Order: sequence, then C-alpha cells, then structure tokens
Amino acid sequence: ADTWWHAKTALDALPIQWNEGPNAKLSSAAIDKTLTEGLTSSDDVFTGNQAGDAKAALKGAAKTVEATYSYPYQAHACMEPMNATARWTRERCEVWCPTQNGESALQDTAEAAGLPAAQCEVYKLHLGGGFGRRAIHDYITQAVTIAKQLPGTPVKLLWTREEDIQHDHYHPVTKCKLTGGLDDKGNLTGLHVRISGHSIAAIRWPGMLRANNGADILAFQGFVEDDKLGGDHSIGYSFPNLLVEHAMRNPAVPPGPWRAVNAHQNAVYMECFIDELAHAAGKDPLEFRQKLMTKHPKNLAVLNAVADKVGWGKPAPEGIHRGLAVFKSFASYTAACAEVSVDNGKLKIQRIVAATDPGHAVNPQQIEAQVEGSIVYGLSALLYGEITVNNGRIEQGNFDTYPMLLIPEMPRVDLILMPSGDFWGGIGEPTTVIAAPAVLNAIYAATGRRIREVPLKNSDLRMV
Repeated sequence: ADTWWHAKTALDALPIQWNEGPNAKLSSAAIDKTLTEGLTSSDDVFTGNQAGDAKAALKGAAKTVEATYSYPYQAHACMEPMNATARWTRERCEVWCPTQNGESALQDTAEAAGLPAAQCEVYKLHLGGGFGRRAIHDYITQAVTIAKQLPGTPVKLLWTREEDIQHDHYHPVTKCKLTGGLDDKGNLTGLHVRISGHSIAAIRWPGMLRANNGADILAFQGFVEDDKLGGDHSIGYSFPNLLVEHAMRNPAVPPGPWRAVNAHQNAVYMECFIDELAHAAGKDPLEFRQKLMTKHPKNLAVLNAVADKVGWGKPAPEGIHRGLAVFKSFASYTAACAEVSVDNGKLKIQRIVAATDPGHAVNPQQIEAQVEGSIVYGLSALLYGEITVNNGRIEQGNFDTYPMLLIPEMPRVDLILMPSGDFWGGIGEPTTVIAAPAVLNAIYAATGRRIREVPLKNSDLRMV
C-alpha cells in the first residue's frame, strides 16, 4: 500500500480464517484460578527473603491479620503505537525505529535480516512513549521480515491502536496473600508474603533463572535486603520474622517489563497491608511505619517529609482523608501522602504530596516533570488499567475500552525533592509505585473499606 489507510482498509476487507491454537479457550477466570492455586500450593515456589521463623511467629501471635490482593494485566498504551521502517538488501539492512535498547534492536534486526550485525544499521528515533514496551522488538522483526520480500524498497510498518493494545507484552498478572502477626501490645511479630503469578524473567531472560536456581529475583522487587538486586529495590522495614515467596505461574499471555516492573504491584501489596496491620493494631499508620524503619534512615526521611508537609497528626480539612505509602525502587527513596474525598461513591483525588531522594539531583525541573508524569501513569493504572482475556483473545482494543486518566481527574502534585547526595537513583519509575497505595489507603481512611483489587473502575467508586 502507498498509505497506511490503504493498508488498513485492505486488511479489514480480507476474509481471514484464524487458526486459534491451543489457547483458544483461555480466559481471565482460568488465569485467576491458576494464580489462586499458587497462593497455597508448594509447587514451583521460591524464597526471596527470609528472616527468623515467620510461620512460628504467626502461630504464636496474639492476633493475626490476613489479606489477599490482586493486580491485573495492563497494557503500556504508548502515545505512539509500535512502528518501524526497514530497508533490506542481500548485503545490508537498515532500520529506523523508536527503541529503548539500541544494542538489542540491532541484534534483533540482524537475526530477522539473516545478516551479520556488522552489515546492519539501526537509527534510533524519539520513543513516542516506551515504559518498557519498546525494549521488546517484535515490531522491528515484523518490519524487517516484510522488507525482505521487497529487496531495496523501504517498508514503513505502523500498528493500529487495536493491534498495539491487543499484541502487547503486558504488565504481569499476580495475586498476593499476606499474613501478619501482632502481639498483645500491637507490635508486629511476623510477616508471611506469598506472591503468585508471572515471571517476566522466565519469558524474557531465562538466563537469570538459571543463575538463581530457578528463581526470578525480579519478582521480589521491594521485598529483599540491600545486598539483593544491587540494593535498587530493597525493603524499607525491619521485621523480626519474615518470609517472602513467589509461586511462579506463567499463563500463556505474554508479560513484559512495564514502568516500574514488579515494584509497581509489590508496593501496593506491601504498603496497603502495612496500613491494614497498623489499623488492626490500633496504631497510627505513620507511627507504625516509623517504628519498623529505625534502621532505614533514608526511607524514614522521605516518609517524615511528606507527613510534615501535609500536617499529619493534625485534623485534615473537612471531607479530606489521607493515606501514606513509602517505597524504595530503582535506587531512589520515595514516599507519598494522598488526600482524597469520597462523597456518595464519588472519588476525588485532591492532592498528592510526593517526596523523592534520588541521591543526586542534576535537573530539578526535569525531576518534577518526571514525578508528575509517573503519578499520572500510576493513577491511570490504579483507576482504569485492566487487560482481560476471553476465548483466547484480548477484550480491550482502544481507549474506549482501555481508558486513561483524564485532565480533570489529575490531582495537584507537590514535590519534595531531598537529594542526600551519596548515590545515583532513578527518577522516571520510582514515584510511579507509590501513587496507588497512598490513594487506596486514603480511600480506607475515608470509607472504612479496603479495596484489594485493581482497577478501581470495577468497584462502585466513580471518579469526579
């Protein structure tokens, strides 16, 4: 075709008969059943962090608290759908593409072209949005494969929005069962965390599993000690007894890295359950966290900063309710306090105060923009992001069925930038993870109701 529209309309007119393959009956319900089984099964279970004897501590606890959370598949929904332009000859292959990994794009180009890498060239363009999606180059492989059929002719490939959403490599689907024990004074005595769900590494980087006795260490982002994962995603609390496990379950829907990767859902699991424990213990959520953070001064510093900024402990304005979250990911320390109002089932996120310690702050204006953008992404995921499967097909196809956060729904964001100056941390992903748990905890403060399944569009709450 000489235009994209000619190609699309011609494709729409074709009488295609699909071979739907072995997963033709796959459904979200079947996937959920598999994940639920993983919460109690002993098969393919890996330990990511262990201290003391959590199971014994739970048996001896004066009070136990248990909750199960779930997080769905989510699409990247980049502003610019997947695309690439390729020109192939028997001697050379050139590709023009947006990519998050030029070296990997070159390798994939050479493999698809059937040529040595030295005879290939990749020209990197502006991303049009990446979020992890453009680290996987199926769209480049497709463009090169087509170009091989037209030697010497440049071939421009552009996916439709429907193709982009329905052929994504999605945020991994997981469930998480958490059990905590409290003594008669409300002190936490033990915590058991069981994550059940996808391993991105098993699909994308199997060498990582071989190097770790079959375990996907990335599944434990935010649940491990500083010596794991290079300290980039380490746990911010000291628990007397702790057991964190991953039941690896890999449904046929392809997962991939998605902005903040596994830290995203793990922050929801950890920070919402810490809030549950605090309320079960009859403790203030800030004080409960502070007591567990005495050995984690940088985590404590960002938490205290947001609490001071909002005036935690003092009465909030009438109708306003607050929730906290704190997390370390991508080597940066972040915390947030969300202020929300809920009136007759209508939710309004009024403000988010976010503190970030990235070590060094080279360009504060860019940091502010990244923090605001990451909160947009995190809130879109919390409110609307869900990919579902029925009869082997993705049910969502465009923004009418996969909506985004709208401008009127965006809260005011107050950034507290507090670089401590002795390390280099990330900016584009860390604050993404704290928006959702802070809002969920604020919703509990407003309603007395725990929402443990994302997205909120499936609840009876409606955004205003």
